[in-house]
Amino acid sequence: MKAYVFPGQGAQFPGMGKDLFDASYEAKQLFKKANAILGYNITEIMFGDNSEALKETNITQPAIFLHSVILFQLLKNKLTPNCVGGHSLGEFSALVSAGYIDFEDGLILVKKRAEAMQKACIKNPSTMAAIIGLENNQVENICKEISEIVVPANYNCPGQLVISGSFEGIDIACQKLTESGARRALKLQVGGAFHSPLMKPAKEELEIAINETTFNKGLYPIYQNVNASAVTSPDKIKENLIKQLTAPVKWTQIMENMVKDGITEVVEVGPGKVLQGLFKKIDRKITTSSASL
Repeated sequence: MKAYVFPGQGAQFPGMGKDLFDASYEAKQLFKKANAILGYNITEIMFGDNSEALKETNITQPAIFLHSVILFQLLKNKLTPNCVGGHSLGEFSALVSAGYIDFEDGLILVKKRAEAMQKACIKNPSTMAAIIGLENNQVENICKEISEIVVPANYNCPGQLVISGSFEGIDIACQKLTESGARRALKLQVGGAFHSPLMKPAKEELEIAINETTFNKGLYPIYQNVNASAVTSPDKIKENLIKQLTAPVKWTQIMENMVKDGITEVVEVGPGKVLQGLFKKIDRKITTSSASL
């Protein structure tokens, strides 16, 4: 059985998507449509060599979404997924590729999500840190002991958990986690505390947009970030998507559940190979590859 998975923020690179644009008339039309929806030429930024511009949340998120969704669209007649999943932002790419949301609505949601997150970051300056080499429950318990806001945000793979919170909360947590035996506690260069209570203003803004969006019956089950299990009900998917911005990304649990449910092959759709590497940490025997034209 085969899962198609979609990367999140951090997978961007200068020149991304140019090969798709050059290879296909359909891709050209979708990129042009995206420029019109976004109100600016994202293709200029994606295809150019300005890596700094690509790091801006409001550019990064639509860029990764477009790369993944257009690649899937060009390959869809050859693809045979049994299920899909996406890491954080990648969940939106997965939902469009699996037919739960159409391309235009998906891009509008991603645009609104990125803008709302950027606003929340300005309102509540905050950050994230990667914790390497501790059990999940050790990290969870130490976060609970701290009076400042600091929570588990991304369960990436066994022994690798990203925490999210106020600057002070992250500083205290990094010190305590290092004292408790973490191999590394590395602060990340991010705009704010994604997947934490500090994203509440963004969640409230995005909830309105999600509720105004039409969700269809999809083609394949989607393993969602919030509950880490396969979902097919459009209403349940919508409910989980609303919770996503302030809840942790349960990617470790998604991978474990996919393997438990019989997935033996994983195809990453979009820029980078991060998710393939994470799957190998769950099961060395699993077959992984990147979708390509």
